[in-house]
Amino acid sequence: MRTIRLGCLTLLALLSLCIGGCTTLFFQPQSKHVLSPAQLNLEFEDVYFDSTDGIRLHGWFLPAKSQAKGTILFAHGNGENISTHIASIYWLPSSGYNVFAFDYRGYGRSQGKPDIDGAMADFESALQTLVTRRDIDANCIVVLGQSLGGAIAIAAVAQSPLRSHIRAVVADSAFSSYRAITREKMSEFFIAWPFQWLPWLTMTDKYSPIDSISLLSPIPVLIMHSEKDQIVPVHHASRLFEAAQEPRKLLLLPSGNHIEALTHQANREYLTGYLEGVLDAPAGN
Repeated sequence: MRTIRLGCLTLLALLSLCIGGCTTLFFQPQSKHVLSPAQLNLEFEDVYFDSTDGIRLHGWFLPAKSQAKGTILFAHGNGENISTHIASIYWLPSSGYNVFAFDYRGYGRSQGKPDIDGAMADFESALQTLVTRRDIDANCIVVLGQSLGGAIAIAAVAQSPLRSHIRAVVADSAFSSYRAITREKMSEFFIAWPFQWLPWLTMTDKYSPIDSISLLSPIPVLIMHSEKDQIVPVHHASRLFEAAQEPRKLLLLPSGNHIEALTHQANREYLTGYLEGVLDAPAGN
């Protein structure tokens, strides 16, 4: 009975969020930091900057431990904050890459309340902050986005006036459409199954990566996704790859779950090899 009651409460919450605006389903922020770069023996700088509407945002700049090959702009997934997503990127400075990881509004030490429009603006402001730094090569920036961050990165870079600074976009475990993933999540609850049409009325799809990814070209795009992903099914990666223009690559991983790819050494080596290739090639965006 407890399981049924919990399921009903979850359903009611899901339906109320959909009716009130499904975008809130995509943001599950946490203000408290769990882990810091210092605890991982990483040199870092706290960076505070303003979004386009004046919201104060926070991020960490992690300098490369040797001469930098390039700089990674990291957009994390929908849960918690940069302190819990650092496991995906802490190893990059040792591999010769600067990293700028930031929190969307409402996450960690960033002010405001999260929403899709705001997160898009926050990404652009993070990119603007990065390209104006004097301690990096502003023409050797790669965007790495995971899950929600991958969806945001694809749409934001496609329309960014600063896209000429981007040498590649890497999307790990990204979904192809806000409406589609919401409908799929609702279909997992048998009681919610008849209401799968709700996202088409209440959810905006204006920033969905499936509609933007073809516009990235000639910026190279790498799509990474686990075939065993239980959160965002792998068919989202296939749809994104089919919609993308060259140069594009698709890396389907036979094991691992959602955003676990970069916890494995083999996948890290693949990524650094890919980064070296795109950064060594002439810029053409």
